[in-house]
Amino acid sequence: MPKVFDIVEYPNEMKDRLVQRFPEQGAGHFKIGSQVIVRTGQAAVFFRDGKSLDTFAPGRHTITTANVPLLTSLLGKAAFGGKNPFTAEVYFVSTREFPAQGWGTRQPIAMQTPGQGLGWLLMGAHGTFGMQVTDPQTFIGRFVGAQGSFDMRRIKERLVNAIVQSATDWFAEVNPGSLMKAQGLMDEMASAIEVKGQDQFAAMGMTLKNITIGGLSPLETSADKLKTMGLLDAQMYMQLKALETMEKSSQGGGGGLAGAGMGMGAGMGMGAGMAQMMSGIMGGQQQDPQQQQQQQAAAPAASAAPPAIMTVTDAANYLKVAVEDVIEMVQSGDLKARKIGSQYRISKKAIDEFLNS
Repeated sequence: MPKVFDIVEYPNEMKDRLVQRFPEQGAGHFKIGSQVIVRTGQAAVFFRDGKSLDTFAPGRHTITTANVPLLTSLLGKAAFGGKNPFTAEVYFVSTREFPAQGWGTRQPIAMQTPGQGLGWLLMGAHGTFGMQVTDPQTFIGRFVGAQGSFDMRRIKERLVNAIVQSATDWFAEVNPGSLMKAQGLMDEMASAIEVKGQDQFAAMGMTLKNITIGGLSPLETSADKLKTMGLLDAQMYMQLKALETMEKSSQGGGGGLAGAGMGMGAGMGMGAGMAQMMSGIMGGQQQDPQQQQQQQAAAPAASAAPPAIMTVTDAANYLKVAVEDVIEMVQSGDLKARKIGSQYRISKKAIDEFLNS
């Protein structure tokens, strides 16, 4: 005979846990008159047959047909009339505001730069956000299913995707036109993301709070990347690839425009810029070998040594991972960093120690 629970509660403080199932495995057996104890910062949601049903707020509740109307409708009053046990699961949901979580772009955000370079600049962004479950019934219906419990990490990717999509929409609408202007609008950008992201968070039973932009960083902007993202038409792409081939030929196979991606993206206007590039390439072919060697010796190294103190973007480039991965390693304590204002600073020594640990 299954155990019938007379008291339903989860007394542990839910500091880093969003949901706890009762019982953890199998179906719960309850009856009219059972007690449901919900603590401050919790909500209790009855769940049956794949549906989130009745919800209890903080306090002590006695199960009656009046406070489980959806269960009563689903099972029929006959199931409750003789006080026969009914089966369901109860999910305790944390309704506290969760502390700031880090977010970062795994895919670049594209910003139009009319009259400059390829017409687009690819950027990375990162920051923090807070969240709170404000509709436990919707939240359980969207996420839980038959899982016993889960914490923030299980849904963070979906939340970050909603934030990044809102940031992408903001750039498309506002179009600052340059990285410098965009960096001067980060507060406005954060406010807009919080407003834009609310609908997506609400659809998951949550509210987005306290979004911050920790920084915007330019990424390599090349013809290949823009073409892959559908931002460069075929004709322009072929012109740039032809120039790249000519440059490689002039350098004996080394270098190439693809390697100059950020310079192309930020440097020149397309029309006159291409002519200047052609002139520069052809002029380079007429130089004598000794002059070319002197110029190459005077030029800075193609890839500068990593700085002793890095931003999260610098660290992500150094580690060849996403910015979000670096933020998670910092917040988990795996990677040592110091927070200055809303941004992290990470020493190269700390990263090397992390890699060698």
